[in-house]
Amino acid sequence: MEHPEGFISVKPDATAAEGATRKRRRIAVGSTEEYEETCRLGDGGFGAVVKARHRATGHTVAIKHLNASDGDRAEELLREARFLEACSGNPFVVGFHGLVRDPATTDLCLVMEAVGPSLHDYLRQRRRGDPPLPEATVRAVMWQLLTGAKKLHERHIVHCDIKPENILIAEDHTVVKICDFGLAMSMSAQPPYEPAGTVPYEAPEMLLGKPDYDGLVDTWSLGCVMAELIKGRALFQGYDEEEQLREIIDVLGVPDDRTWPWFSSTPYATEVLPELDVQRHNLLRELFPEEKLSKEGFEVLNGLLTCNPDKRLTAAAALKRPWFAKIDALALPKKDEVASPSPKETEVPIVPPDRKLQCV
Repeated sequence: MEHPEGFISVKPDATAAEGATRKRRRIAVGSTEEYEETCRLGDGGFGAVVKARHRATGHTVAIKHLNASDGDRAEELLREARFLEACSGNPFVVGFHGLVRDPATTDLCLVMEAVGPSLHDYLRQRRRGDPPLPEATVRAVMWQLLTGAKKLHERHIVHCDIKPENILIAEDHTVVKICDFGLAMSMSAQPPYEPAGTVPYEAPEMLLGKPDYDGLVDTWSLGCVMAELIKGRALFQGYDEEEQLREIIDVLGVPDDRTWPWFSSTPYATEVLPELDVQRHNLLRELFPEEKLSKEGFEVLNGLLTCNPDKRLTAAAALKRPWFAKIDALALPKKDEVASPSPKETEVPIVPPDRKLQCV
């Protein structure tokens, strides 16, 4: 319910944050007129993301606009706002600054922390033939991301779409932040859950239509991100769910009743798999030999990229592995140490990867 004095009343998800109650709360809603748009970051089917400066304070923010003010779109934005608000204080999640309304259209907009380029952009900018990122750098990035995910899961939030495009790098290259909660869900919701996310980073149980997935889909995605940090490109690159499962099996082998009893009863295992010529053994260590990744680092990667979610590492369990006993400060090489992409190749964080930057 909207209030004339500039507040909106929202009902929180039951467990979107620790100690959340069922009471409705009122969130102040400002006006887009308080901000001066400095450039358009990207456009998509949902609307647009712009970079803006607060007229009074000079503070720079990112503002997410929706294309339409219909109830479904507005509710999507409010859900995202609730999730971001529940993550307040998490240093590895993009900050939430509130809601504003466009007086010309009455549409609500989401105001967020302005960070920096996406991890996807950063990896694309590295020159062909550049040495791989040092293992200490990969470890520092993964510690931050797993710490951020652990806090999300403690607040009963599943992101559902963790990927390099949805990870932002601070301007000083010392912090990474998870962004874009447009597909996130609350674990307080009752299954069945709809599949959500981006195919190359989707967990096997989601690809197979398991109706009651949980935060372990995020740790699988983080395993994919870790592999990409080391290799410089996505480990699995299927163009649809069936092809993605084939890509996973070609690396990790076919699950059996010992490793994942549920898998053998799925339509994919009974109808599709028998028609395929697939290998049966786990080849992950062959792709990431010890000269690329230490024994302790491989223990984390292998634990995150485990098909059976019941045996997969949670974010909290991963952080307790010996690999994280000593964490160096994150210092990703600065942009002047990597090739600059052409404007056509630069992609916007927060929105899907086919949305182009329009800042000049």
